[in-house]
Amino acid sequence: MKLSDAKIGPAIAVSDMSKAKEFYEGKLGLSGGEEQTDGGVTYPCGEGSSLHVFPSPNASASGATVAGWDVDDLDATVDELTSNGVNFEQYDQGEMKTNEKGIADLGDAKAAWCKDPDGNLLGILEYAS
Repeated sequence: MKLSDAKIGPAIAVSDMSKAKEFYEGKLGLSGGEEQTDGGVTYPCGEGSSLHVFPSPNASASGATVAGWDVDDLDATVDELTSNGVNFEQYDQGEMKTNEKGIADLGDAKAAWCKDPDGNLLGILEYAS
């Protein structure tokens, strides 16, 4: 099987699983996670996708987006997550400018980014229909 034909899902290294679970479950609202033999949890997401969060002594923020979700209504999603205590990043770098909610208009898409307790950058996107 070619890799281009295989299912893929992001795996995010974290330094503290209890803090990560509090964030991914309590703030992002992921549920139904299955404990894995590596001490991590795999959370089911839309369309058969999943996100694996696992403990690692080498966990460190990459500085770039490590995972992203596609949503139908970014504004509503950001509002809901903000009410759960999620803080969205603010950018003002050239054409990358976010509004007061942390949403950037990218032309054919809108996007917002937040960080988990280890500083892993997570994106949420809404593509124009």
